[in-house]
Amino acid sequence: MALPTRQLADTPYTTELPSPICFRTACVPADAAYPVHSHLWGEFVYTFSGVMEVKVGYQQYLVPTQYGLWLPPNVEHQGLNRYEACHCSLYVAEPISHVLPNTTCALTVTPLVSAMLEHLKARALTPPYNEEDQRLLQVLVDQLAMAECVGSYLPSSDDPLLAPILEQLDNSPGDNATLTELANRVHTTERTLIRRCQRDLGMSLAEWRQRLRVIKALPMLEAGDKVESIALDLGYGSSSAFINMFRRLMGVTPDEYRKGLNG
Repeated sequence: MALPTRQLADTPYTTELPSPICFRTACVPADAAYPVHSHLWGEFVYTFSGVMEVKVGYQQYLVPTQYGLWLPPNVEHQGLNRYEACHCSLYVAEPISHVLPNTTCALTVTPLVSAMLEHLKARALTPPYNEEDQRLLQVLVDQLAMAECVGSYLPSSDDPLLAPILEQLDNSPGDNATLTELANRVHTTERTLIRRCQRDLGMSLAEWRQRLRVIKALPMLEAGDKVESIALDLGYGSSSAFINMFRRLMGVTPDEYRKGLNG
């Protein structure tokens, strides 16, 4: 995938945080990217709609709205936005960050955490914080420390056989080629492809493809596209098949997801 070309300003804190825990929101245009950077503190990134993308080394982390991405201190990363988005970052000073995972991973966002983030966004909370706000931010960190770590919602691979297939599917998410047909495209066997999916993705290619289609569906839903047309674009023979898949992975139907964007 080609990377966004519009460069955004870097994060507001470069050498130190004004508070041990800081909250920040930003709305960014489509086709934009933050510079590659790292910092001494950890960062939890969450988007209020759509899909968040963060590049860490060769890994591209894509997570929909029921997850957020945790980046431990000193991890070099780059935030990307292929679509217009409003996101937030929770910066956590290094001594406090030890309660969170020591590796980059997606964290499950519970309804309580989601409500807290929405509350902070609505207040446009910025430092310096009073005692009540500091307690609220600490509770948020405590809740994230208990969240389930799921690695990457849509993992990637640099394997010479698997990577081209993932790229093809990303470029054509409606492609319904069978596993055998995909294996033939890169001149390998179905069994080899299955092994490499489990090794690099931690899931079957069928599951990965369904997650990809969820990622692709979100901006179309937000743009107001009809569910029927989205289903066809993503390779489904009927809207009901797409709705069932979306509900299984997102916990809500496409229309329920769309209504949730508007509160």
